[in-house]
Amino acid sequence: MASILRPTTTSLQKNLSVPWLSCPLPNSLTTFTPTRRSSSKCTALFGEIPRDFFQNALNVDDSNPLLPFLQYGLSQFEQVTSGLPENGRWVILTATGLGWIYLTVRPGVLMGAIDAYILAPLQLGFDSLIGRRNLKMSDFVVGERLGEGSFGVVYYGAIVPKNFSVDERVGKAKTRVENDDRFKERVILKKVKVGTKGAEEFGDYEEWFNYRVSRAAPQSCAEFLGSFVAEQTRLEFTKGGKWLVWKFEGDRNLASYLNNRNFPFNLESIMFKRILEGLDPIKRSALIIKQIMRQIITSLKRIHDTGIVHRDIKPANLVVTKKGQIKLIDFGAATDLRIGKNYIPDSGLLDPDYCPPELFVLPEETPTPPPEPIAAIFSPVLWQLNSPDLFDMYSAGIILMQMAVPGLRSTAALKNFNSELKAVGHDLNTWREVTRSRPDLRILDLDSGRGWDLATKLVSERGFLRRGRLSAAAALRHPYFLLGGDQAAAVLSKLSLKK
Repeated sequence: MASILRPTTTSLQKNLSVPWLSCPLPNSLTTFTPTRRSSSKCTALFGEIPRDFFQNALNVDDSNPLLPFLQYGLSQFEQVTSGLPENGRWVILTATGLGWIYLTVRPGVLMGAIDAYILAPLQLGFDSLIGRRNLKMSDFVVGERLGEGSFGVVYYGAIVPKNFSVDERVGKAKTRVENDDRFKERVILKKVKVGTKGAEEFGDYEEWFNYRVSRAAPQSCAEFLGSFVAEQTRLEFTKGGKWLVWKFEGDRNLASYLNNRNFPFNLESIMFKRILEGLDPIKRSALIIKQIMRQIITSLKRIHDTGIVHRDIKPANLVVTKKGQIKLIDFGAATDLRIGKNYIPDSGLLDPDYCPPELFVLPEETPTPPPEPIAAIFSPVLWQLNSPDLFDMYSAGIILMQMAVPGLRSTAALKNFNSELKAVGHDLNTWREVTRSRPDLRILDLDSGRGWDLATKLVSERGFLRRGRLSAAAALRHPYFLLGGDQAAAVLSKLSLKK
């Protein structure tokens, strides 16, 4: 878990409701047919608009659920403005288009409102219906401890079958639950520490963010099952203590693989389902690392598109599933900058080994967020001015360096690397010239140095106008990924290579 920089006591903000202004819609959008009169006028007004206007100008394609509403709104717009001069109608259309762009540009005011006022209540109702919001400590058996952070302890566990009584010796003897045939449904449990300052608050934040990400970017995080509060003190349970529960998708994180001498080959069969034959070890390593980085940055793009910045990206917070997926975990330090959730000016959460030089996700002089609806309205301006997502991208760059340069994988070596990097203004090219550690950069130098170029564009100062570092979307367009060698290797291995 990240350490706290200038900690302050905070409390969760309460959601404020906003009155909705609604317009009547037809009973069925799919059966709506404009009249002949409105259809001819629509052709006259919009005859010069290309067929792919919604897709190209507004980023809305056939798969977007908002498309029928936009098509209906366009027809209604024609009827309402039919008495206006053509120039006046184009002014209104332009203003409407600009408003749409503002509402949908990152971090997504419109989709955020839909999530908060429609999707979240629907999820609450559905979870309550199937029992996810009514979990109890008796529903779970706790197994071996997997790790511990500043605010919580993580355990392996399982769901107790109905009408089944658990022998207390399971917990006392630390029986490995994964080897007990009585328990079929595996889970990961996190106990929020009781009595630790800030732990309860960060447990609440982590729960909120897991629900939020499960709706907005479910492929990027482990499936969250819910939470419960212990009713009594027994074994690992403390009365009143909160527990968070995830579906078991893997009990090993990237750090555990990274610390193994056989990395990255210990992930080869997991990522590609085959051993990549016919390649020298350097090229094999490069393909495995590229596949891992592609998944990390893709997950970051998904959460950044919703306004969330993780703030604690490191190998220990990247779980590797049995299906070869890299998923984000530990959202206790995350912040939703669309509404200011878990954000306090001049206070931040960081791991010094992976934290960028700016230390804070937003400038220290940024004011305290206003109430959530107001914060959401102004969030696109804040995002465009400060690009807070670049905070996570520096951490992703450090992970790339660790994976690709064997000499940086130990804790001591990473700390020394950060010290040297700070001395040269976080310029990797300068570090490469002056370091005495003689790093092995062959993996990054493959393919005309595309990996090294990506690393230098991630591990860097922010620079002019707080830019100067690649966003997740820009990183995925970098030539390092466009070559697609890792994806080609995955396909070819299934066709012609042995397990």
